[in-house]
Amino acid sequence: MDNMVTDRIFSGIQPTGTPHLGNYLGAIQNWVNLQEECSSVLYSIMDMHSFTLPKEPAVLRQNILDTTAAILACGIDPKKCLLFRQSLVPEHAELAWILGCLTNVPRLLRLPQWKMKRASQNSEGTVGLLTYPVLQAADILLYKSTRVPVGEDQVLHLELAQDIAQHFNKKYGEFFPVPKAILSTTKKIKSLRDPSAKMSKSDPQKLATVTIADSPDEIVLKFRKAVTDFTSEVTYEPATRPGVSNLVSIHAAVAGLSIKEVLHQATGLDTAHYKMVVAEAVIQKFAPIRNEIKKLQEDKSHLIKVLEDGAEKAKELAAPIYQEIRRLVGFQ
Repeated sequence: MDNMVTDRIFSGIQPTGTPHLGNYLGAIQNWVNLQEECSSVLYSIMDMHSFTLPKEPAVLRQNILDTTAAILACGIDPKKCLLFRQSLVPEHAELAWILGCLTNVPRLLRLPQWKMKRASQNSEGTVGLLTYPVLQAADILLYKSTRVPVGEDQVLHLELAQDIAQHFNKKYGEFFPVPKAILSTTKKIKSLRDPSAKMSKSDPQKLATVTIADSPDEIVLKFRKAVTDFTSEVTYEPATRPGVSNLVSIHAAVAGLSIKEVLHQATGLDTAHYKMVVAEAVIQKFAPIRNEIKKLQEDKSHLIKVLEDGAEKAKELAAPIYQEIRRLVGFQ
């Protein structure tokens, strides 16, 4: 067996339609940089993961295309990475079954996402919701990925993938590289209406979340209504002034500046005026992306082809690795 380990990055995004500001700053912007640095990069539209909350079929299809258009518009280049739809590569689900048989249930029950999502769905929870971290491990390990960009809320899931890889290696001989985390340096972007919660597409408050396709008027409105506090000075104190600190984080991230530089620029501004400064920075950042999204959304067949071509290449990578896994476990 070839013991040379290829440096390979894997990451994925759920197709929830057009990504929001937090998705862009926390993940997609980083993806664009990583495709320049590494010669083997895979990015997947995670339609199987999104099925833990089943959508109407037509809505799911549209969300897949909208998410694809958005990440292409942000600068993801299919010539520099493999961009594909997860469900077009059946080995993801097949490997997830094998890995699920090596994973104990108490470990999955302890993961915070299981507890949180069950509570938010107000239900007993489905098998898919419990085991999707095993599918995440399969997504990563199927390509022998060595590095995975993750946000802080996904670190425990990557640790599960690392443990599953080590358990497999111990049982069947050294096979999987143990993937390492690439942690996002961007501060987690919070809801504009509740700075104690992270920004989310599923937030019922429409003014809480800025998407990268919002019009300038929508962006101005959302920042004008952003929750701050009764002190008018602009400071960065996440523990005591989460609302204003969230605005500072957003400003720094979209302008490519440090927190210190942003605070220097905001000297003498009250929070009401500062909100408009941040809104303008966001508008400037997203204007070209928004135009490109519109153009790409008009060419549905192009988007479908990008995902299908990417899946063909992903299968070429996955097939020999999965065949070897089948041999190791005794399926052939």
